Amino acid sequence: MADVPQDAPDHCPGTESDKAGKASACQGCPNQSICASSKPVGPDPDLGKIKERLSSVKHKVLVLSGKGGVGKSTFTAHLAHGLAGDENRQVAVLDVDICGPSIPTVFGLQGEQVHQSGSGWSPVYIEDNLAVMSVGFLLEKPSDAVIWRGPKKNGLIKQFLRDVDWGDIDYLVIDTPPGTSDEHLSIIQYLKPAGIDGAVVITTPQEVSLLDVRKEINFCKKVNLPVIGVVENMSAFVCPNCKKESQIFPPSTGGAEKMAEEMKVPFLGRIPLDPRIGKSCDEGKSFFTEIPDSPAAKAYMNVIQNVIEYCSSGSST
Repeated sequence: MADVPQDAPDHCPGTESDKAGKASACQGCPNQSICASSKPVGPDPDLGKIKERLSSVKHKVLVLSGKGGVGKSTFTAHLAHGLAGDENRQVAVLDVDICGPSIPTVFGLQGEQVHQSGSGWSPVYIEDNLAVMSVGFLLEKPSDAVIWRGPKKNGLIKQFLRDVDWGDIDYLVIDTPPGTSDEHLSIIQYLKPAGIDGAVVITTPQEVSLLDVRKEINFCKKVNLPVIGVVENMSAFVCPNCKKESQIFPPSTGGAEKMAEEMKVPFLGRIPLDPRIGKSCDEGKSFFTEIPDSPAAKAYMNVIQNVIEYCSSGSST
């Protein structure tokens, strides 16, 4: 066979064979790993199914952060609540933080389960125009650990996109884990054919957070994912009583706005630290309903309006 190298072992299946690098004759060959990994893989047939399933979803927004603990899931929940504040909008949240699914808690949906119908999995509805899907709904107890390797996590993400009956949705907000690993690559790969509006990147003001967020923005650029903008969360503490503002995380290097300027991405705004936000999330309530006139609620709404304007401009990949 022409595709069998001259120095190949006996019974070599050939570099173009489906068994290249996998046959018994390949054991011990110095080129085994090259042959096994170089065989071109055909297009994933599920990508077409995902595209068809999400054809009724107008806008898809990822919420990213290079750093854990910056309030990403909290922002996701408030972005969804803010968008759903308009009864004419249909909003859905997909939680792909497989190992740390906190979305059911911040929406007050602990103990809910996924139901299946003829059209697929049904998301859990909080309101008539706000639905949620999370691996947290598949666990027996909220404290159960999800100890999965990458392929199994990727398979569940694909299943969420392919099999959940989202219906007609204006905004699908996707909460992701910290970092730039399997879940991020998978969600982008699966969503690309259906189109992604972009990512909102969450950070806190201090350099230890900005360092990782810079990596997240560079990740977005490498995979051609538009950055809708950067949000500086917990930018300052506003006392609920005296309204005095204090710097809890001093921006020693200029904060998120300077970083966004340096990296040539939009800056969406600052959200102050308010202990009542955490209380609302623990109780599974909307901060906008609980404290609508607070500085934090107004800051959230300004950021959400910027996201709406971006998506309405038709920018997507």
